[in-house]
Amino acid sequence: MTISSRLLAALFSAAISTTHLVTIAPAHGEVPAKPITTTVTTTQVKHGKVNVDGLNIAYREAGDPKSPKVVLLPGFPASSHQYRNLLPLLSDRFHVIAPDYQGFGYSDIPDPAKYAYTFDAISVTMERFLAAKGFEHYGLYAQDYGGPVGFRIVGRNPKALDWLIVQNTNAYEEGFTKVWDGLRGALWKNRSPETEKPLEDFLTHDAIKGIYLHGAAHPELISPDNWESDYGLMLRPGAVRLNLDLFYDYRKNVALYPVWQKFLRDNQPKTLIFWGQDDVFFTAAGGEAYLRDLPKAEMHRLNAGHFAVEDNADYIAANMKRFYDKNVKQKK
Repeated sequence: MTISSRLLAALFSAAISTTHLVTIAPAHGEVPAKPITTTVTTTQVKHGKVNVDGLNIAYREAGDPKSPKVVLLPGFPASSHQYRNLLPLLSDRFHVIAPDYQGFGYSDIPDPAKYAYTFDAISVTMERFLAAKGFEHYGLYAQDYGGPVGFRIVGRNPKALDWLIVQNTNAYEEGFTKVWDGLRGALWKNRSPETEKPLEDFLTHDAIKGIYLHGAAHPELISPDNWESDYGLMLRPGAVRLNLDLFYDYRKNVALYPVWQKFLRDNQPKTLIFWGQDDVFFTAAGGEAYLRDLPKAEMHRLNAGHFAVEDNADYIAANMKRFYDKNVKQKK
């Protein structure tokens, strides 16, 4: 025996109507209980959007606005979601914010046929987003795409940078693994449908899952929500195209490596490095290279992959707090 869809709809409608009609009357003389509204604490993660130049930029935020500020810039193929665990861990000491770049997470995704997706454009939007949120100076946590975005921002305004946290974001030639051969050897030299096609494999469900799990010492700590969310967002109209546009634009980041290296040498920001040693994209040598220009940087070599914060969040948060107290707090 089967139930028709019309009957199911009627039963569901009746159930909803009944739910609205039934109330529990208080006993005679008893004062009806008032609903409880709990207080939002600074350790809870808030979600919001800010309009920047006509684009709604989504973000996650936690901590007391009076506390020292830290910006968490995400990497490919993720969004602020990658910092969902780190935000509350840092919130007792810092005012922390993690934005979604345009085209990523829950920010607007303008049509790539009409909007140029470049790291320059993203950095300008993120700079204006931070200004709108009152982040005039801050610690900068840069992972993967967060480096090209963040180095552009602080390069334009070095005084904004209080301290730097580097986590598997490349700024040196030796940092590229063999995975980049399709971009460096083909796409960047001649962009065409033929050179783009193999790179679409990076945007598939299994590839995104692999990026999260590769090199992880504790894969059981890495939530499937990561790749399911990222891949779900990759199915939106224009998502594959905008990611291919950014793959091509990444060549401009490599051209800027000497500029960023000089920025580090000249400014010597207080720097804390967390480097997953088995990253599918970036070599361990790429992490060590920072020490050439930042010999006083503190290096933590983690038995981890690209998204080290997934299974090392407690360690990273604890050492960020310790490093800030020891090296930054009294020495801005």
